Amino acid sequence: MAYIKRAAEETVMRISQMFPVLLVTGPRQVGKTTLLQKIAENQQNIGVERKYVTLDDPDVRYLAKTDPALFLQRYSPPVLIDEIQYATELLPYIKMSVDRSKRKGDFWITGSQVFRLMKNVSESLAGRVGIVNLLGLSDAEIYGEPSEPFQTDAAYLMKRLSVRTQRDLNEIYDRIFKGSMPELHADKSMDWETYYRSYVDTYLQRDIRDLTQVADEMQFYNFMTVVAAHTSKPVIYEELASAAGISAPTAKKWLSVLLSSHVIALVQPYHNNALKRIVKMPLLHFLDTGLAAYLLRWGNPEALEKGAMSGAFFESYVFSEIYKSYLNAGKEPPVFYYRDKDKREIDLLLYQNGTLSPIEIKKAASPGKAAIKNFRVLTPASQEENFAGLDSLKVTIGTGSVICMTNNLLPVDENNWYVPVWLI
Repeated sequence: MAYIKRAAEETVMRISQMFPVLLVTGPRQVGKTTLLQKIAENQQNIGVERKYVTLDDPDVRYLAKTDPALFLQRYSPPVLIDEIQYATELLPYIKMSVDRSKRKGDFWITGSQVFRLMKNVSESLAGRVGIVNLLGLSDAEIYGEPSEPFQTDAAYLMKRLSVRTQRDLNEIYDRIFKGSMPELHADKSMDWETYYRSYVDTYLQRDIRDLTQVADEMQFYNFMTVVAAHTSKPVIYEELASAAGISAPTAKKWLSVLLSSHVIALVQPYHNNALKRIVKMPLLHFLDTGLAAYLLRWGNPEALEKGAMSGAFFESYVFSEIYKSYLNAGKEPPVFYYRDKDKREIDLLLYQNGTLSPIEIKKAASPGKAAIKNFRVLTPASQEENFAGLDSLKVTIGTGSVICMTNNLLPVDENNWYVPVWLI
């Protein structure tokens, strides 16, 4: 199977040179091990021979759990340990090893069960581990184009025009329907439905079954389907619970499981003292639109594009591309959204360096100026008189974007731009 170059390669190398332990985490089958094995292969050219061991192997796992010290004698650093969550007993011994050696990049570890893993890592390896969150493929990776964190300013967007390839509506929805899993893009013979059926079965049987708060796998599967149907909507636990036939507290627990395993992302509402009547509900996005399409039984890209959820899938696709552009660069995505009690919404806000940049996401090719009408609700946050002496809380309103199906990068007015979706 062909290797698809990952945008996070440089991030992984940089963090490995900063910390003795590198943890690459993310959902199942997004290519964590493949990425690290490729980098380890490249390191052989400079004389670094890194051992590889997977804790999926029951014999190896038994040794790691029952005699961690002997395990680390057998697999001494530099080493890549796959699926570390199956033997967290290793973590204190890894800590002792790196404290003795003081070498950077001794241990590379991967883990997909983040809900179990992160607590153990933070307790055992505090200050010694650098973490890279890897999601499915981005457009930049699929099409072999440069990747960098998305910005809304005109100079950045103009520069992107020379390195991105224009795609039409059908190509965009083919991409949305197919999803982001590397195997589906690297192996053209892979059947989409068979792949996602296997993926869901593996996720339910190997990850969810281990969680004490999930007693019924089929009920959890039904809940995943309900969550997929709510992609790009604010989270109302009572609504999710009612649709899934469970209690609201259970819905909250199970949503945290999907969040921890990077199946979904929750976008927090932007808060500012000058902005009143803001709702406090987070916004939900399914991170792999292909998985969401499978769960909701969409049969092909054409049906999805014409269907009732076409706009919601388009929004989640745009969000996930922007979100991944930051993660792949090793940065925390600076993403928020706006919604108030008067039902005025802004789909996405990027907040960086004291600047708040609004983004509206529309499937239309010509959304019109109405698309930016809610951007003005942010104005009070940029006015010093609204902060009663705390003018350090004041923000600058940056360039706004309407990401849509337009063919060209065009100004809406002097502060906002229509941005083709293929440019993100």
